Amino acid sequence: MLYLFGLAIGAGLAVGIAAHGCGLGQGRVAAAALEAAARQPEASGRLFTFLILGMALIESLTIYALFISIILSRKLPETQVVLNILSKVTGN
Repeated sequence: MLYLFGLAIGAGLAVGIAAHGCGLGQGRVAAAALEAAARQPEASGRLFTFLILGMALIESLTIYALFISIILSRKLPETQVVLNILSKVTGN
């Protein structure tokens, strides 16, 4: 039963933690790119290319976490099966 609990918690937290980390990373990348563009406006075209590339790589982490969450949630049994197991364990 603890296995099912771990699967449910892991599936739920995977996307949330990854999205939080990606949000922080994207904020830092955008701030650094804007600061660099403010210091050297003539390099803003090249910076934009690297900014988009960096954002795409950061965002891929959230997509991977979403796939892992979907895979974990498909391993969970149906609700009725879990309720039957719980009723056998508790004796009700």
